[in-house]
Amino acid sequence: MISETYNPQATRLRGFYMHVERFLDGSDTPRAYLDRCLDEIDRREGDVRAFVTLNIDGARAAADASTARYAAGAPLSEIDGMPFGIKDLFETEDMPTKCGSSIFKDNHTGRDSALIAGLRKAGAIILGKTVTTEFAFYNPGPTRNPFDLGRTPGGSSSGSGAAVGAGFVPVAIGSQVVGSLIRPSSYNANYGFKPSFGAINREGAYSNLSQTSLGTHAATLTDAWVAARVATKFCGGDPGYVGLTGDVALPESARPGRLARFDSAGWDKTSPDIQAKFDALIQTLSSADIPIAGRQNSPRLEGFERLMTPALDVTNDICGYESLWPLKYYHRRDPDSLSQNISARLSDWEKISADQYAVLLDKRQAMRAAHEALSDEFTALITLSAPGPAPKGHDWTGDPIYAVNSSVLGAPAISLPLLEAEGMPLGIQLIGYPRKDRELFAYARWILDVLGLKP
Repeated sequence: MISETYNPQATRLRGFYMHVERFLDGSDTPRAYLDRCLDEIDRREGDVRAFVTLNIDGARAAADASTARYAAGAPLSEIDGMPFGIKDLFETEDMPTKCGSSIFKDNHTGRDSALIAGLRKAGAIILGKTVTTEFAFYNPGPTRNPFDLGRTPGGSSSGSGAAVGAGFVPVAIGSQVVGSLIRPSSYNANYGFKPSFGAINREGAYSNLSQTSLGTHAATLTDAWVAARVATKFCGGDPGYVGLTGDVALPESARPGRLARFDSAGWDKTSPDIQAKFDALIQTLSSADIPIAGRQNSPRLEGFERLMTPALDVTNDICGYESLWPLKYYHRRDPDSLSQNISARLSDWEKISADQYAVLLDKRQAMRAAHEALSDEFTALITLSAPGPAPKGHDWTGDPIYAVNSSVLGAPAISLPLLEAEGMPLGIQLIGYPRKDRELFAYARWILDVLGLKP
């Protein structure tokens, strides 16, 4: 079996945006770029198993059309010619949408979801559908971690995270309701972007839970922002939400005024070795003339930490209550159509009453209000993306204890592949404030500048 060595200091050359000038001057083409992606897929997909469906003929035709537009000096957007992997929850007119379930094995709606339609209008190449866990919950799919095939790639955006980590595509679309963008990004050395709630239109994405956000796994910070920002130019945000705003270009580096070190409920699950590595990173950033406060020296932050302790339990119960329909119907119609994982959870979810759901929503709102109140003191939160590297084995997708926080807050988050543990990637997470996505990228870029890394 083929595994790749992970080096956190290696220069990232897999990105797309850095090639655009070469497309314009004719020294490279979108078709040649796609062919290089396909070569890598041919080399490693048999081991990694990131895709559930590929549309290679359609991708080549789209790449040829993009190549012609660049030759004419008329690309449709900044992502014209960019190959995408699409989490298999999103409707695509040319491929089935299976949602990681045998129930949907023949589900071919013949239409694009809003996001995919927007990407196509922008000239992006929809190369294939990436593996997701069953209905984007916890039951693992067949995908393996590209840096160690004996480990999980995470979930539920397992295929998207692995496809970018393996260098199959520069960007893949994922979604997060608990931790499915941030955690797989950490495990697969991606730049993972979970936008503010509502920032990207979810129509046709089978992702209607009240915490679900759509976002990007990317090889570079630039690609993570540009891909998401251009997409929203063409598909907008959810109804009632403006979507991502500001310039398409990655924002210039901006030093945060003050960061809040957010250990969260995940700290007690984090090994002393990884705690020490995070402490060292905090010290490096502090040495770059940025104040960083922790709960030990900020009573407000200490209170916020306590309030956020049950974030994962609150999220799981909210999502469980909201997922009863249609999963309960599928189970009643054919109990064997669902995994034992989901079937067992259904019996617990059915016990959650409407009154209990109301209490859960109140708890979530209190967390969000407390987070917003921190904005006059802290520019952003900084924390780990996961308590450790990708776990060994394939029967579990890993602990979302760090990643869930931005979901329950409805806030933007970026995972940066800055650490390593056990020879595997481990992400650092920045959490911003709702509707301040662009500003968060400016702070993330500043951190990369401090560490001497390219965005």
